[in-house]
Amino acid sequence: MELIYIGDPMCSWCYGFGKALDLLVTRFPTLDLRIVVGGLRASATDVLDDAGKQFRLQHWARVEQMSGLPFNRQGLLDRKNFVYDTEPVCRAVVAARGLAPEANILAVFRALQHAFYVEALDTTDGVVLAEVVARALKRQDIDIAAETILGKWSNAATVADTQADFTLVRSWNITSFPVLALRVGNELHALTTGYTSVEMLERRLAVLLEGVEALN
Repeated sequence: MELIYIGDPMCSWCYGFGKALDLLVTRFPTLDLRIVVGGLRASATDVLDDAGKQFRLQHWARVEQMSGLPFNRQGLLDRKNFVYDTEPVCRAVVAARGLAPEANILAVFRALQHAFYVEALDTTDGVVLAEVVARALKRQDIDIAAETILGKWSNAATVADTQADFTLVRSWNITSFPVLALRVGNELHALTTGYTSVEMLERRLAVLLEGVEALN
């Protein structure tokens, strides 16, 4: 039995959902959390124009209002020739997953979100991603050099593992994020398919866990 989180670090609603997910994991410490990356705009090639930026800023305003988390709007507006490709940042999560314990990967995911939405870093650049992951792991007393992380990120096996995540998400018929589910055996029980408060998540999870306990 485990929690499965399906998301993308460059999905604004996933960013907004982060605080609630952090709290839920803290309140249910006996449940492991597995992160599967969704590839919101994986391998996109179109340059983000002014209309695309304004469209995203509208989303960001709604997420900020709901979550209270900060967004660096000017950082997005100032980007030149930016291709909103989420495959590299998803692959950074998968690379970290291959180097560090699963329990540390949520902090990496959240650090990558902060790098994009607050620091306005280029989270399509492997060097930048490796440095962000290295810092996030360092804060958890896991010392892995950015060069090692970059090598893992660049590896063909990591590229394939990332694509495998995308394929798995599609096989679950999931097309929008975030999604949080409880896996019991081979069955997935959805806790949310979108932004949800931690209080609502806690109530839904408690009901599911009571049902599982009753069956046992």
